[in-house]
Amino acid sequence: MSNRIHVMSDHLVNQIAAGEVVERPASVVKELLENSLDAKASRIEVDVEQGGIKSIRIRDDGFGIHKDDLKLSLSSHATSKINSLEDLEHVKSLGFRGEALPSIASVSRLSLTSRWRDEAEAWSINTSSIDKFDVRPAAHAGGTTVEVRDLFYNVPARRKFLRAEKTEFAHLEDVVKRIALSHFNVDITLRHNNRAVRQLRKADDRLQQEKRIAGVCGPAFIENAVFIDYAINELRLWGWVGRPTFSRSQADMQYFYVNGRMVRDKLVTHAIRQAYHDVLYHGRHPAYVLFLELDPSTVDVNAHPGKHEVRFRQSRSVHDFIFRAIHKSLADLRPDDADNHLNAAVFDTGLATPAHHGGQASVHSRAADPYTRQAPLSLAVAEQMSCYRQMNAAALDLEGMSQHEAESEQVPPLGYARAQLHGIYILAENVQGLVLVDMHAAHERITYERLKRSQQDSGIQTQPLLVPITIDVSEKEAALVEASPEIFAELGLEADRSGLESVRIRQVPVVLAQGDSEALLRDVLSDLVKHGSSTRIHQALNEVLSTMACHGSVRANRKLTIPEMNALLRDMERTERSGQCNHGRPTWVQLSIEELDKLFQRGR
Repeated sequence: MSNRIHVMSDHLVNQIAAGEVVERPASVVKELLENSLDAKASRIEVDVEQGGIKSIRIRDDGFGIHKDDLKLSLSSHATSKINSLEDLEHVKSLGFRGEALPSIASVSRLSLTSRWRDEAEAWSINTSSIDKFDVRPAAHAGGTTVEVRDLFYNVPARRKFLRAEKTEFAHLEDVVKRIALSHFNVDITLRHNNRAVRQLRKADDRLQQEKRIAGVCGPAFIENAVFIDYAINELRLWGWVGRPTFSRSQADMQYFYVNGRMVRDKLVTHAIRQAYHDVLYHGRHPAYVLFLELDPSTVDVNAHPGKHEVRFRQSRSVHDFIFRAIHKSLADLRPDDADNHLNAAVFDTGLATPAHHGGQASVHSRAADPYTRQAPLSLAVAEQMSCYRQMNAAALDLEGMSQHEAESEQVPPLGYARAQLHGIYILAENVQGLVLVDMHAAHERITYERLKRSQQDSGIQTQPLLVPITIDVSEKEAALVEASPEIFAELGLEADRSGLESVRIRQVPVVLAQGDSEALLRDVLSDLVKHGSSTRIHQALNEVLSTMACHGSVRANRKLTIPEMNALLRDMERTERSGQCNHGRPTWVQLSIEELDKLFQRGR
């Protein structure tokens, strides 16, 4: 083998590029769909055979390709989307490198037919005639059709790594679904082996958009999702987030788009996960369809060969914006929201149904936390434990009201208490029907939120260490400690650099003083290096407050009076995140009259 430097052939260059762009049939569909969308298509048809291995045909009604550009479109780095460095810094199109078509053509038999805008004739070219400059006339309506046959026929090593037809089609269908969710204004049809699999009609308003989402994610998602629209300066985040009780066992229903481009970004995932931290059941994953819009010049879409990841110029600001938008939206959920109720369908996701809540759940949720310790019951919590016991007769008591008086009152969202079941559940009646409340779980959330507000109002109480702790870190982490003392001060930590690769911890939050301060600082540094911010200390503090709230809440088998139960319901309606306890389990469930009628087969 010669070790002299030589220029690789164009075909070999394209095949190497294909290794980055074309992983499987789904990759081909993604690239071609993005080209169609960049061509302003309003209707796209996708036909595949044998999971896309045998053939893929994508037809659109976009503005097409000019006859003189057909051959050029199959040349490396030929594009209509980038003309200058300035264009590259403000990329608005989905595709821009000019690698997709030549890369696909190098590992398949490709034909391209197109009619340019208002031209009267269409023209066609295929990979077997490129070298002959053979562009032929064809019959075609406005737009473009790309047909890809026998993928990897000339690269056996790549072809043998393809999976079964069913598996490849599942990946391909997922790509179509993801792209369909990002472009509501486009009709998309997917057919497999001549059978229509998905027909997604354009959605011009929010109701139609939700119908499309239901067609992709299932009706259960949209029934248990909240629409959000949050904007600050040039950042806007909008879309649908699943309620915490509608969680998944895996991260398979997470769709995130940056300026219309679907991405899987670690920074974004981390921010969303943190927003759900206080309300998500252990080991579960949130579901969402979200769209981030920002100035194209502040995001680098050229950070990944397959354009799956992006890089934000102000990554910390973007992370905090996403976190705050979702965190606030979840906190603002109240039982008085017209569509904010739980039903039996929520539990189809596999969420564990809480038979009752006790101290064991709290201990289990904290077992893996190296920072927290068992905190003594504070006076504030002790007072909170007895608050419902001290409710007086002035509280609303339905048993003492006449039917006429009850009907004349405006019924609150969670209604009025009727009874207590087994010392665990409160049965209440509202306009929709029956409300079941886990009294310990509900009171636990109420107490927890009050403790957090008290902590926020007074700030993080700190305590100097009797003997400072010196730990070894990387030079980069040591420099971060030295350069950003204000970040650590906000978290209740005081640390300084004691050497080239060492730092010294001098002060920690009071409630974490007996915990593992070294592990805490290491994790905070890790977060700051990765994401530019850290919520570790707030999480650790919240774990302590959660434990205190659990011990300070009404226990199972405690009898409550009707006024006490009604007071608890009213507190739930006023409290943030009252739909879930501190461990992410639901605190209440709504059963409508229609659902109750079905149980007894009424109306048949």
